[in-house]
Amino acid sequence: MSQTTSLEQDLYPSRIQDRPQWIPRHDPVVYGTVDDGPLDQGQLHFYEKNGYLLFESLFSAGEVERMREALRQAWNAYKTSDEDYVVREPNSDTIRSIFRVHKNNPVFREIAYDDRIVSRVRQILGSDVMIHQSRINYKSGFHGKEFYWHSDFETWHVEDGMPRMRALSVSIALEDNYPFNGPLMLIPGSHHVFISCVGKTPEAHYKTSLKKQMYGVPDEESLRRLVQEHGIDTALGNAGSVLFFDANIMHGSNGNITPFPRSNVFIVYNSVDNRLVQPFSGLERRPVYLAERDD
Repeated sequence: MSQTTSLEQDLYPSRIQDRPQWIPRHDPVVYGTVDDGPLDQGQLHFYEKNGYLLFESLFSAGEVERMREALRQAWNAYKTSDEDYVVREPNSDTIRSIFRVHKNNPVFREIAYDDRIVSRVRQILGSDVMIHQSRINYKSGFHGKEFYWHSDFETWHVEDGMPRMRALSVSIALEDNYPFNGPLMLIPGSHHVFISCVGKTPEAHYKTSLKKQMYGVPDEESLRRLVQEHGIDTALGNAGSVLFFDANIMHGSNGNITPFPRSNVFIVYNSVDNRLVQPFSGLERRPVYLAERDD
């Protein structure tokens, strides 16, 4: 794929019109074949059709506990930190996310390059990969807030300059995901269409959007139509389960008012053939902890 930093064609324009647009996907969903990795034909077909794959107990109980301990240590280390990559809940000092953990924490760096993950990612994306973003998410019992419906690619395209949809996210569950403690919800099949959003992106939008996103969220009528066509799937599973999901799939999660916490390690992989260009918003690049360019 030929790319430049200034002349890249915008195939997925968003936040520039006063009405949402439905744009058919221009990119493949699966680039590799059964010969390129551990996924079989049925799994590749399911991912292509639905936009996600869930693997139960990909990591052992011992490995999960090691990650939990690293998460607890990070929580304590950053409890009073004012670092930009430590994001807190709206109207609270409670930590919501800590970013760039694949660079700043040896446990999560090891996980990010684990072959059980990377071999599947390379197979789906059909190339070597780089890490676009990593973080640990906390959704504490009683107080964890929702993540509203969104396509990650919409933000990465507009605000980071990711040209195409040749990327995916991996979420490793560090707690059991029940139907009632705010698990991730996905609209299967929604990744086949790009929903443009309304509203011009403010400068330094990320400073507020990481707490509560106001721009780059789909309109309610589009969401209603997507759900009518495709329904909603919920990613349930025990601690150690791993969810792979397409960059453009519509997803979100409810708040958690139960005593059961929900925490996860979240890693975004981008094809090396899909390197970032200038943000399509025309604004300044987001910080490196949100959008790696030289990983």
